[in-house]
Amino acid sequence: MSITLIGPAQIPSMGFGTFQLEQDTVANMVAAALSEGFRHIDTAQAYENEEQVGEGLRRADVRRDDVFLTTKILPEHFSPEAFTAAADASLKRLGTDYVDLLLLHWPSKDVPIADTIGALNDLIAAGKVRHGGVSNFTMDMVDQAQAALNTPLAANQIELHPLNDQTRMIAHLASKGIPVEAYSPLAQGKVMENATLLDIAAAHHVSPAQIALAWVLTRPMSIALPRTGNKNRLADNLRAAEIKLSAEEIARIDALGTAEGRLVSPETLAPAWD
Repeated sequence: MSITLIGPAQIPSMGFGTFQLEQDTVANMVAAALSEGFRHIDTAQAYENEEQVGEGLRRADVRRDDVFLTTKILPEHFSPEAFTAAADASLKRLGTDYVDLLLLHWPSKDVPIADTIGALNDLIAAGKVRHGGVSNFTMDMVDQAQAALNTPLAANQIELHPLNDQTRMIAHLASKGIPVEAYSPLAQGKVMENATLLDIAAAHHVSPAQIALAWVLTRPMSIALPRTGNKNRLADNLRAAEIKLSAEEIARIDALGTAEGRLVSPETLAPAWD
């Protein structure tokens, strides 16, 4: 296994997540991640760090066209005019003419999906966005988004790690040819304490974090977005893509997931998570 390009958007299968990074370290970590070999950077308006991410991109000795850059817009900006304005604001903060992927960060209870996707279609046509996708959408919402989008839906970004059972969602996305992006793939550090992951990690002479990332990447349409504020862990995260898990090891890890394993509350979803 190694880093591959996933789905219609050709998304690098290992990305660098920037959620909850200390504000004064974001630019340095983005630049360090790119220097280490990452070519996929994930941010969001809600993270309040787009300016720092943009600064990290400028510091790095990497061409903009060689970096797959994602940001996300919150539901409060989902009316078509507000969505377009929010996208323009993100581009300004990031210091770029386009983003490779723009995601609807959470579903809206008030604005129809088709209305927001219509604005996303216009942004893609204008060249400000290369690909569109969603995050934290239910299976039905994913289908609605794909039906309204003029181009293939690039991804549904969801909480995915060994302790959270997302089997049904993953199967649904696979049936539609839609990649899954895993945020919090290390369960915010909880994978480091799991006995099964510790055991499998010992057998491979790696860390439980690397096993969790390797497990995410065992599925052909999957992308992992680990976040770290420690430069020394960047190389290990990338190397996780080279770990080959056996079918028995994958089954053991699959068995860890439960419906109660989710870390992020789905209370903003309407209807409830499928």
